[in-house]
Amino acid sequence: MSDDTGAETPPITIKKYANRRLYNTATSSYVTLDYLAQMVKDGTEFVVFDAKSGEDITRQVLTHIIVEEEGKGPNLLPIGFLRHLISFYGDSLESVVPSYLDSSMKAFARNQEQMRDYVQGSLGGLDPMRQFEEMGKKNVALFEEGMKMFMPFLPGGAGNMNAGEDVGEKTTTKGRGKEADATTTSEDGQMDDLRAQLEQMQRQINKLTGGKK
Repeated sequence: MSDDTGAETPPITIKKYANRRLYNTATSSYVTLDYLAQMVKDGTEFVVFDAKSGEDITRQVLTHIIVEEEGKGPNLLPIGFLRHLISFYGDSLESVVPSYLDSSMKAFARNQEQMRDYVQGSLGGLDPMRQFEEMGKKNVALFEEGMKMFMPFLPGGAGNMNAGEDVGEKTTTKGRGKEADATTTSEDGQMDDLRAQLEQMQRQINKLTGGKK
């Protein structure tokens, strides 16, 4: 955030007290979660600190705002998305998900004016939601493809073709002569397919993020 001179201005400090009251230090007044939600919509940066410990609790407060908004409706977070998100807590991909979601939302925000045009039906009578749905499907497909690359042994993953084999079967295969050679050839082809998928995924990510790696 910057002022009229272009200089960076620090975010507004909000203090949260033990009685759950939120205090805006810039206006010297108590505010509500609805007030903070409007600040977010207005593009006003703020940080929230626990008045007693000094801990930065901005994330918790923003999450609380989302919970409140979801309770009012309409809902923005689909049940399936929430289930997927919860499943990643404690997973090995836990550190990857935040950056992916952040990049996806930034790309979505860059195209929000185009989205509004679709929703308002300003494209010559075309179904406004169809274009929105197509963009959403592409994002979901990209996310699922990325997850398959990271987790190849899940259903549909690149390494799932050997998921049903046990140790005994793999040991027997080593002595099968031509069959073993065929398996090796098949694995080489699967590696080529995997490389092609990774290259395609990288191109999609570059396109989604405006060409920045």
